[in-house]
Formats: sequence, C-alpha cells, structure tokens
Amino acid sequence: MINKRGAGLLGAIMLLAAACNSGTSSPAPASHPAGSGAPASAAASGQCIVGVSWNNFQQPRWAAKDRPSMQRTITNGGGIMIDFDANLSDTQQLTDVQTLINQGAKVIVLLAQSGTSGAQAVKLATDAGIPVIAYDRLIEDPKVLYMSFNNTDVGKAEATAMLAKVPPGTADKPANYVLIKGDPGDANASTFLPAGWDDAGLKAAVDAGTIKILNNPPDGTFTKAWDTTTATSQMEAIIDSANAAGTKIDAILAENDSTALGSVAALKNKSYGIVPISGQDGDTANLQNVAAGWQYVDVWKDANQLGNAAGAAALQLCKDPNVANVTIPSGIIDAASAPDNLAVQDFTTPGNNVEKSLILKVQPITQDNLQKIIDAKWLTLPVLCANATDPATAASICAGQAPTPAAAPSSAASPSGS
Repeated sequence: MINKRGAGLLGAIMLLAAACNSGTSSPAPASHPAGSGAPASAAASGQCIVGVSWNNFQQPRWAAKDRPSMQRTITNGGGIMIDFDANLSDTQQLTDVQTLINQGAKVIVLLAQSGTSGAQAVKLATDAGIPVIAYDRLIEDPKVLYMSFNNTDVGKAEATAMLAKVPPGTADKPANYVLIKGDPGDANASTFLPAGWDDAGLKAAVDAGTIKILNNPPDGTFTKAWDTTTATSQMEAIIDSANAAGTKIDAILAENDSTALGSVAALKNKSYGIVPISGQDGDTANLQNVAAGWQYVDVWKDANQLGNAAGAAALQLCKDPNVANVTIPSGIIDAASAPDNLAVQDFTTPGNNVEKSLILKVQPITQDNLQKIIDAKWLTLPVLCANATDPATAASICAGQAPTPAAAPSSAASPSGS
C-alpha cells in the first residue's frame, strides 16, 4: 500500500488536479487527509468534484482495477476525483468523508469499511446535501445509490460450479464441504453470497444429509476483514481437525478470492493436495491458481466496468443530485457485465429498505473458459499461466507457455464485496 500520510494535502490535491487536467491517472490516494481542500478554481467554476473514500488499499483490486477506471471516466467527463484510503479504520473513514465534504465534493463514492461507518458517513454527506454512491458494499439507507455486482448471483455461480464438480453424496456417505466466508459485518458475506449458495442447492443437500459441513455447521467460518492470513490459519485448523477425525475434505466453498487464496495456502502448508475451491473477483493470483489447477472456479466481477459505471453516475449526480434519475450511458459498461436496464432500479435490502441500485452481471471462470480473461485483456497469457508448471493440473490454454514467476503478484487478494 502506498502511504502518503506525511504529505501535505494541498500538494497532493495540486498534483491530482494536474493529473486530471492532463488526462492521466492521479497519484494513489492519500492514506490520511490533512490540510486544505480541492483547488479553489475547480469549486468556483462549478467543476464536478467527486470524493471517494476507499475502505482499504491493502488488497490489489481497488487500486489495480476499480480506481483507475473510475478516475479515467470522471477525468474524461471533465471532473476531478479526490480520494482517500481509510486503511481499514471506521474512524479514519469518517474523517476522510468529512474532509472530502470540506474540500467541496459534490458527490461521495463510498466503499464502506463497515455498516456502522457507512451509515454515519452517509448521514454526514446527506446532511450537507451531497448524494452518496454506496460502492460495491451495501449501506442500509434509502438515500444512497447502491452500485455493485449481483452478489447473490456470485454465490449461486460459485455453488453451482462446485456442486457440479463435487456432487452431493448419499446419506450414508455425504460429500464433505468446508465453508469459508468473509467478514461477518458485510452483507455480502452474511446474506447475499449464502443466499446464492442456497439457491444453487447447497442448503437442500445439507438438509438431506448428502452434504456435510465440516466446520461450524451449518454456517461455516467467517473471516474478519476477508483477510487472507486469517483464512489460512482457519483452514489449517480445519485440516488438522479433519485429519484427526480421519475425514477427507472434498470441497471448499470460499466466498471470495482472499479467502480462497488463504485456503490454497493452508492446503500447501499442510501438504494436503488439491481440493476444489471457489472464489470471486478475478484477482490475478486466483486466476493463476485456476490456470494451475489450485482453484476450481473464480466468479469474475469485471471491476473495470463497475468503476466506469460509478464514474459516469457520479458525473450525472453532480448535475442532478436525485439518485432516482441516474441512467448509465450506453457503451460505458461492456455488454457481458451490463445489466439489462441501464437506468437505476429499486433494490430491497436485507433491512427492508428500498434503495436505487445498478447491479452488474458476473461470469464464472474455470479452466474451460479462461480465454475470456485473455480476450478482455484482464491478464496476458504469460501472466495468467505464470504458475501453471505442472502439466497434470495446468489448463490447456497454458500449454507451451514459458513460466514468468516475476509477473506473479503478491499473495494478498481483494475483499469482495468483495
């Protein structure tokens, strides 16, 4: 993570404005706001200033995919984007949002650290008359525009693929599943993804006794902050327990790529061998694991498209702050990710709030369709196949590819909304 806490905010904003005016990407967001606000000329001219609060930049997705796409769309539309990294702190996120308001932001895009900080941040913004986009994580407030992927469909795609790969057994010999979930405070982890799993048939199989949940049945294990290291430790303990009971782990339903990456690390640390694993986000390390055979399915959420959509929505909200009037222009989102209707739709939350929303589509990726990743220029073939060195498990698309270990990313993966 790039840390600019010691830098003066005025200098950072001046650099940001220069980047916007030149059409290039801005520097990485300041980790901690301090100093003065957006350029006075931008505020005086009525230029669209979009303030973005990221909950963290420790995982790669936000910096590598969402942020550049959002920045580019806003800049190309004549706006300025100012953003901060809350570094997994509720308190810091609220400070960041207040600073963005003070700097003259006309729209706030908020990747909430938690439901609590999210709700408080929305109140800060809406009390100041500033519309809020709840970015990729639900905030229970009917005033926000919720923009994300269909996270119930993510769960359904994960479980559908896994149930096909490792079908339910019998009441006498059930298939043994492990459930590795994300942060318990995130509705994606506690509500949407499990609902998708159940839609695919997991609950029915568990109730019938043809699938047995080995860890904390029937709910599985939650992973605070979707942390890869925590997921590794949890999975190692589950492996030890299964080994002690003489039980074979048949499948691991991991909710996202960071928990999937931790699960793979545990399997390797314990010399357990390959077990089919799910994930979501399309992080580089995880798609490399799909190519190498260590992860079975990765539900790809093209974060570039979500960043594009949020940037376009923010530009519209600068002109008209009514979230109900937002419609994404045709061509902003690729057809494979675009919802059927580009106008915002009503979405009923688990808390029974009705919010305006724009929900993008997802695509499950296995070794059979990795070509989609190449065609979309999400990864190059040498990077995708960097770890696919074992012909017995490697994807056919990697045949003949020379490994390029230097291209492999760090072991961290993104928290979904990952």
